Amino acid sequence: MLVAFSISPSGADPDGGVSAAVSEAVRVVRDSGLPNETNAMFTNIEGEWDEVMAVVKRAVDVVAATSPRVGLVLKADIRPGHTGQLAAKVSRIEARHA
Repeated sequence: MLVAFSISPSGADPDGGVSAAVSEAVRVVRDSGLPNETNAMFTNIEGEWDEVMAVVKRAVDVVAATSPRVGLVLKADIRPGHTGQLAAKVSRIEARHA
């Protein structure tokens, strides 16, 4: 499965940003060893249901440790039997533009 998610704490940095808390969540994802990528709006992660959801929970928990309230936006592509889709989906789109 592929999951795209975004975590945001209720409190911001003094400049209004959330990068300190979000970077901790991204660290959790990267340390998981699962295929992942981060862009300006979401972090994408690929794996089996239980392992992906466990990583998302740990990422939420690390943000919750410094914020009394956490927002989570999550979108999942559940397609049993398919792996390597983090790159393959993009490759299929790019091939149509070649």
